[in-house]
Amino acid sequence: MQKLSARQTTVILLAGLLALVWTLGTVHARPGKRYDEGSQMCRFIDKGEYDWPSDHWGQGARTFKKVCQGCHFKGNDKGVPFIHPEIMSSEGWNKVFSKKRKACAKDGSWDVLSANELLILNDYLYRNANDTYDPNDADSCG
Repeated sequence: MQKLSARQTTVILLAGLLALVWTLGTVHARPGKRYDEGSQMCRFIDKGEYDWPSDHWGQGARTFKKVCQGCHFKGNDKGVPFIHPEIMSSEGWNKVFSKKRKACAKDGSWDVLSANELLILNDYLYRNANDTYDPNDADSCG
């Protein structure tokens, strides 16, 4: 077997490191944190206090189903569009909650939610938006 030069060894190591970094960066597409414009804080939504509430089985999902999809379901008679978490990107959901330009925010429909419930709802929608699904991630495949 032929001995590799120092340059060849360096190139192989750098290529391996780049492959590892690329793989780690793409394995978990779901975001781990989000910046909340309203509170001007970074919220860590994949662990700790906000992990469970912002996932499919947590408070954010229950609030979304109860409050949002209470009106925004398929075939509703209110004339509002059907919505689901994947209808917007993560940043799109952040804008919905920070700008509050949607009819729901303006007409008082959100008034049934506390400030904390709105944050958790935004965490849930941000974490499960259309740009966060990874079919190879056991946490988001189903």
